Amino acid sequence: MKPLPTLVLLVSLAGLPAIAQDTPAPAASTATSVEAPSPALEPFVATYEAYNKGELAGNATMKVVHNGGAQWRVDLGIQGNRGFAGILGLNIQQSTVFDDIGGQFRPLTQSTIRKGLFLGKKINGVYDWNTRSARWQGSIKDERSKPIALRDGDMSGLLINLAVIRDARPGARLQYRFVDGGRVRDHIYQVADETETIKVGELSYNAMRVSRVNGGNDETIFWVVNGVPTPVRMLQREDGRDGIDLRLSEYQGIQ
Repeated sequence: MKPLPTLVLLVSLAGLPAIAQDTPAPAASTATSVEAPSPALEPFVATYEAYNKGELAGNATMKVVHNGGAQWRVDLGIQGNRGFAGILGLNIQQSTVFDDIGGQFRPLTQSTIRKGLFLGKKINGVYDWNTRSARWQGSIKDERSKPIALRDGDMSGLLINLAVIRDARPGARLQYRFVDGGRVRDHIYQVADETETIKVGELSYNAMRVSRVNGGNDETIFWVVNGVPTPVRMLQREDGRDGIDLRLSEYQGIQ
């Protein structure tokens, strides 16, 4: 079993790491324009059940808090407590501090901590918008510790998760530039033309299906519901088979 990643989600539920080739993105981060107003960012905490290949493996928590002014923080924690993930004591914590400027998310710092049996990694990144450069240090390969030139619209994996919620409209095509963990990737998503009914636990939702279309043989799929500040489900498929699957169990606004 692979370690539970961070999806852009999830990634991508972001690393969960985003699934894609490590190749430079050709274009700056953009999203297709939409007519309906984007929902305002609000603090919340959401809890997910985490499955791997159809088997319950643990749980995940996503939280957005307002630090004051334009500054916010988004956190994602994944705890493996069943099966092989439970044996490993797998624990992944990700966090991005960012500014919300007119509804656009600009990352300031990013951190990832992975703990568990035979695991122990910590990575910290800083997005310096004065010099327009981002850089990571810690448990990271040398080639990923080199500075990355920033473009307007660049986001971490966790911020792309929030941006999908902000931008999803039936039929929309969404494009973002992922800059996270010393990597640069182009993320392109297609929102289905029609909503579909999705059952999560005992609840049913009328949801928009948002699929990444440039991930090769691997897929990342979000199901987004109007009025819900976080995806109700985040799924990663590998070669057509379900891999990591986060299913919302509850969410609530926080002060």
